[in-house]
Amino acid sequence: MSLSEDPDLQPILFGLFLSIYMVTVLGNLLIILAVSNDSHLHTPMYFFLANLSFVDICFVSTTIPKLIVNIQSHSEVITCVGCLTQMSLFILFLVMDDMLLTAMAYDRYVAICHPLHYPVIMKPRFCVFLVLVSYFISFVGSQLHNLIILQFTYFNSIDISNFFCHPSQVLNISCSDTFTKNLVTYFVGAIFGFLPVSGIFFSYYKIFSSIMKISSSGGQYKAFSTCGSHLSVVFLFYGTGIWEYLGSALSHSPSNGIMATLMYTVITPMLNPFIYSLRNRDFVSALKRVYRKKV
Repeated sequence: MSLSEDPDLQPILFGLFLSIYMVTVLGNLLIILAVSNDSHLHTPMYFFLANLSFVDICFVSTTIPKLIVNIQSHSEVITCVGCLTQMSLFILFLVMDDMLLTAMAYDRYVAICHPLHYPVIMKPRFCVFLVLVSYFISFVGSQLHNLIILQFTYFNSIDISNFFCHPSQVLNISCSDTFTKNLVTYFVGAIFGFLPVSGIFFSYYKIFSSIMKISSSGGQYKAFSTCGSHLSVVFLFYGTGIWEYLGSALSHSPSNGIMATLMYTVITPMLNPFIYSLRNRDFVSALKRVYRKKV
């Protein structure tokens, strides 16, 4: 489904999404560059942040380039293989985002609640293990969707009411059995949504409990500031996701669903680098050191 049928808006939309894509890629590449080139940022938190930036680049690359091509060519056609590939990669990097945010919440929990054991628990090998497990879980989730949809669907000139092959849209088209569709939706939502969210909420419950026990207000602010950027990203990620879900559930207008999806898939990855750069003095200092070194 195209974003607009108005021919006068096509150049504006083309320039807008091309600019958003470039800002998203460059912003996240700056984070990866700073973390990899500055020894002060070789810590578990920034290791997870660099992986999150890489995943965000891949995440937007599954949807925006195809959208830009569609706007330029005035065609919204995608092949069956292309649709399944796009949907699979979308789920892969979406779940990966979810897993990495959970790992970062655990990192903040250990740093604040068990500071003396932090170097022992969050060893580099354990951090790499968490990232590899996240990739494995994400890959299983994406392939599970494909296998389920291929069991029910014969793709032949179907219409998808979104600007890309959204998994929920494809599942609604492919599965006429309401019970099976609801079972798949709730099962996948519980495994790849509820469990990570529960882990994040539990980590921050423990974090806030520990912060409240600190007697000085300065100590409380210093402890809370170490997880402020991550907490902002979590609210942005899940807030836009819930908005997309409620928008598609409460509104039957395809255009409203597309706007909610745009916030979730396009705006959030673009804002993440700004959140970490504006709220993190260590990261800003690292960027300045990298710039001086390159100059």
